[in-house]
Amino acid sequence: MDSPSFDTVLVIDFGAQYAQLIARRVRECKVYSEIVPHDAPVAEIRRRRPKGLILSGGPASVYAPGAPAVNPELFELGLPVLGICYGQQAMAQALGGEVARTGAREYGKTTLRATAPSVLFRGTPAEQTVWMSHSDAVVRPPEGFRVTGESDSCPAAAFESPERGLYGVQFHPEVAHTPHGIEILKSFLYEVCDARPTWTRVSIIEEAVREVRARVGGERIICGLSGGVDSAVAAVLVHKATPGQLTCVFVDHGLLRAGEAEQVEETFRRNFKINLIHVKARDRFLAKLAGVTDPERKRRAIGEEFIRVFEEVAKTELAGVGFLVQGTLYPDIIESGTRDAARIKSHHNVGGLPEDMRFELIEPLRNLFKDEVRAIGEELGIPDEIVWRQPFPGPGLAIRIIGDVTAERLEILRRADEIVLEEIRRAGLYRELWQSFAILPSVRTVGVMGDDRTYAHPIVLRAVNSEDAMTADWARLPYEVLERIASRVVGEVPGVNRVAYDVTSKPPGTIEWE
Repeated sequence: MDSPSFDTVLVIDFGAQYAQLIARRVRECKVYSEIVPHDAPVAEIRRRRPKGLILSGGPASVYAPGAPAVNPELFELGLPVLGICYGQQAMAQALGGEVARTGAREYGKTTLRATAPSVLFRGTPAEQTVWMSHSDAVVRPPEGFRVTGESDSCPAAAFESPERGLYGVQFHPEVAHTPHGIEILKSFLYEVCDARPTWTRVSIIEEAVREVRARVGGERIICGLSGGVDSAVAAVLVHKATPGQLTCVFVDHGLLRAGEAEQVEETFRRNFKINLIHVKARDRFLAKLAGVTDPERKRRAIGEEFIRVFEEVAKTELAGVGFLVQGTLYPDIIESGTRDAARIKSHHNVGGLPEDMRFELIEPLRNLFKDEVRAIGEELGIPDEIVWRQPFPGPGLAIRIIGDVTAERLEILRRADEIVLEEIRRAGLYRELWQSFAILPSVRTVGVMGDDRTYAHPIVLRAVNSEDAMTADWARLPYEVLERIASRVVGEVPGVNRVAYDVTSKPPGTIEWE
C-alpha cells in the first residue's frame, strides 16, 4: 500500500530476524510501516515521503568485508532516523564514529542506565531492563552526538543528535523482553517523527475500498475463496467496494480436511450475500500431483491448476471477468522471495502463479499481517468461526504429505488430522494456538499391535505459537492431550502405528514441513 493518506515510517532492513517485528510494532502504535531493503535507492525512499526511518538490526559486523552499509545520503533527507542494534552501529560508522568488538558480549536481559535526558526515554525509569543481542558496540559516537544510555558492557547503549533527528540504541525496543520498548518506539514515532496514529481498522478498510473502486471501476471480479480468514476478508472487502460485481469461486481440490468443503459452503452462504460457485475438482488436482514429490513443484502445480479452474469458470459462467481477488498477506510476499528476502517457500498464490495467467490480480491484504487481517474481519462483522480459524495452506494436505500425494495417503492424514483438531478443541486450546495439525511422512515404522508385528505409517503432530507466522515456537502441549491424540490416532486410523511430536521452532524450521 503506497498511499500518502497514512503517515508512514519505513524500516530499512539489514537482514535482521526482527525486521518484520519492528514493522508490526510500529503498526501496533497505529502508524503505517513497511520494510525496504538497505540498498533501496534514496530517490525511491524520498518519493515515498516517510515521516521517519528505522534502521533494523542485522547478523553481520559493520566492519566485516561485504557487510551491508547504510547510505550516508539517508541522513541528508532531513528525516528522523532511529538505528537499532546493527542499525545504530551502521549509523555511527557512516557518520564518523567508531564500532569495535569490545570482548564482552551481551545476549538477553540487560540493565540500561540513563546518562542524560532524552525524548526517547521520557516517562521510562532511569534504570530499565532491555534486550541486547550483540558482540560489537559503538565505542566512540559520531561528532555532535551525545550518549544518553549505557550498560555494563556498552558505553554508548543509546546516543542521539536531536538537532538532526538522529537516534540510536544498541538494544531491541521491539521485543517483548524490553518492557518499555513500545513506549520508546511511541516517543520516536509521535514526538520525533510527528507521525499521526491513523493506521486503524476503520482507516485500513476505507483505504482498501477506495483503492479497489478506483482500480476495478464497473468490471466484474472473481475471488478465489478457501474458507480461511484471508480470502474471506478479501472477499468481503471487495464486495463492500463493488457490490454486485463479485463472484466467489470455492475450489474443492480434494486436499481439504474432513468435512471442510461442506462447512465452508454452508458458512459462507449463511453469512454473506455474495454469489458463490462451488467447483469440485478433486480428480484433476490429484492427476496433476501424481508422482510429484518435490515441495516446490507441488506448490507450483496446485497454484497453476487453481488459475486454470478460475479461467474456465470465468469463460463458461462469468464472461468478461478480468480481475482475480486473492487473500495474499505480507508474510506470503516475504517468504515467497523478494529482492531483499530469499525464497523460503513459494506460496501457491504468489510464487506458484503461472506466467500466462489471464487475470489481473487484486490483493487488498498484501501489505497486512495476520493479526491485522483478523482485526479487520471483526470490524467487517465476519463470524468468529472464520476470523479465528487456524491458518490452513492453500495447497492443503498436499504439503503435509511428504512424498507422493495419493487418495489413500490423503485419507490417512485426513482422519488423523481430524482427531488432532477434535482433541485440541476439547482441551480448549484451539484459539490459544497459532496452528495445530498432523503430518504424514514418507517412511514406515515397525510396531506391535496385539501379538503381531506391524510395519505402518507414523504421524507427526505439529502445534506452534506465533503472532504472524514469521517466527514461531513449538507449543508445550499438556502431556494428557498428547497422550489422548496418540492413543486415538493409533487406535482409530488404519495404517498408523506411531505418533511423534515436532519440537522445532521457526527458525530454524518452518511451520509447515513442505
